[in-house]
Amino acid sequence: MTDLRGNGATTGTGDRSRPRAALPALCVTQITSWGILYYAFPVLLPRLTDDTGWSGSATTASFSLALLVSALAGIPMGRFLDHRGPRAVMTTGSVIGTLAVLLIAAAPNLPVFAGGWILAGIAMAATFYPPAFAALTRWWGPDRVRALTIVTLAGGLASTVFAPVTAALAERLGWRATYVVLAVLLAAVTIPTHALALRAPWPPAPPSPSSRDRPAVARSRPFLLLAVAFTLSGFAMYAVVMGLIPLLTARGADATTAAWALGLGGAGQVLGRTLYTALATRTSVTTRTVTLIAVGGATTASLALVPGPPPLLVGLAVVAGVVRGNLTLLQATAVTDRWGATHYGRLSGLLGAPARVAAALAPWAGAALTGPLGGHPGLFAALAALSAVAACLALGASGEAPRRP
Repeated sequence: MTDLRGNGATTGTGDRSRPRAALPALCVTQITSWGILYYAFPVLLPRLTDDTGWSGSATTASFSLALLVSALAGIPMGRFLDHRGPRAVMTTGSVIGTLAVLLIAAAPNLPVFAGGWILAGIAMAATFYPPAFAALTRWWGPDRVRALTIVTLAGGLASTVFAPVTAALAERLGWRATYVVLAVLLAAVTIPTHALALRAPWPPAPPSPSSRDRPAVARSRPFLLLAVAFTLSGFAMYAVVMGLIPLLTARGADATTAAWALGLGGAGQVLGRTLYTALATRTSVTTRTVTLIAVGGATTASLALVPGPPPLLVGLAVVAGVVRGNLTLLQATAVTDRWGATHYGRLSGLLGAPARVAAALAPWAGAALTGPLGGHPGLFAALAALSAVAACLALGASGEAPRRP
């Protein structure tokens, strides 16, 4: 057995330490961190702009800035995670995230508001999926897909839990007080959990299963094509998430229904992730990469083309969530499926950085392109086309299959 401090147990794979407390702890902290630092924003945005008079494009740009900072900070954090493990990174990130949300809540003007989101971007890099995936990949070894699936199943509930909760709080308290409540919750849940549950020794990296070293992999054609494919797909995916509420409200749904659609999309992500292991055992890495990106584009196209009624659009949002859930695990396992786990943190940081930059730009770019493209249906149609291009590029990203450990 193990206590909350994360004292480990032998995995049966050599001297690899597997702290049993880490997996449930990361499930809880992923729900909380994503729910507060990411999914609360699109729910609070209409109230925020109405209350402050700040433009929607300017406030969304501040949120995009946070995602951009997260993408850039993730590269050095990946290197640190490879050598030192997740405890210091994720605990510090929780502290920074709490301070960031409090600063956002108190911001008297746009520059301070943007400064709060810069801090939030550092917290995102330190608390979201990448450091959790690095921890589980190293600690769980060959059993990593099961652990990654479990933590992403939990993380998929972030919008399901926090979109309606945030909407309910905002209805009673306003957006500033809601963010204060959320900051207190973030601190209470994630700071002690990361500090206590991730204390197990960090095992040494496994030997590289590839004949190629990390710099050669990062410059290879499959790696570069995969990075571009994930970048285009990620841009489309996050623009859809941020555009879903305005798309539904423009088509007749009320704000509460739209918030529930976003939340139920998270439930769809959970459902999708339960299917990933079966998909991975029945398909090659290239086949499932191309298929999932293409199906994601198809769901985006359906949202562009179907005018309603709102219940049907909510159903399509759930289907889109199913695909997003699979895409998250696809990206989490992309490096190990092709090049092994030796340099997982560093290679994942490099592979994911362009996609996270695209995700950072997606909320702002989506808002900016909505007008020129004739509204949200036109925007979603363009995003579906981007996904189709990404699927074509993924055909060339077969990579190098690692030997069995």
